[in-house]
Amino acid sequence: MPKKSRLYSVLRIIAIPIMTVLLRLKFINKNHIPEQGAYILACNHISNFDPIILGVGQKRQLKFMAKAELFKNKLLGKFLLNLGAFPVDRGKHDTSSVRHFEEVLKEKQVMGIFIEGTCSHTGDFLQPKNGVSLIAYHTKTPVIPACITKKGFFWIVHFGEPISVEELGLINGGAKEFRTSTKKIMDEIKKLREQDLS
Repeated sequence: MPKKSRLYSVLRIIAIPIMTVLLRLKFINKNHIPEQGAYILACNHISNFDPIILGVGQKRQLKFMAKAELFKNKLLGKFLLNLGAFPVDRGKHDTSSVRHFEEVLKEKQVMGIFIEGTCSHTGDFLQPKNGVSLIAYHTKTPVIPACITKKGFFWIVHFGEPISVEELGLINGGAKEFRTSTKKIMDEIKKLREQDLS
């Protein structure tokens, strides 16, 4: 298993009991992220706690991107970098963030991406972005769908089965393939939500 940063390990130990009690967390299929290998974790986004919630549910360190504005404060920026986050200019074609994704996956780590690109504070699904499919295609990395659902007083975090690049239909990397693949990932996330609300 790839080594976690010391700060990440310590904060995860602190966060587990706090988040579990505070949000009444319930995890389903936590073991769907294998202990070795590169994976992209594609999840919906319903709160600012989501990166912490997903991290609490996994032994492996998850890497996420964060808006570049947060890194303007040097102390906060260093703290976020130690947690595995990296800056991205949202709304711009940020090639450095794409290269960072590729580097993380080349190191056989797990990269978390919120497929909708922004937070849905209502909990409703938003239109997914093609970034997940684009990165999966260029890095030949399997995608694991995940869904965070608020059900009454409980928060349910459900991990799906890994989906290979071939299963996503990413062969030539055309725009139509990216759209179809993104829809397929989003449909899997929606299925997890349906199971959790049934």
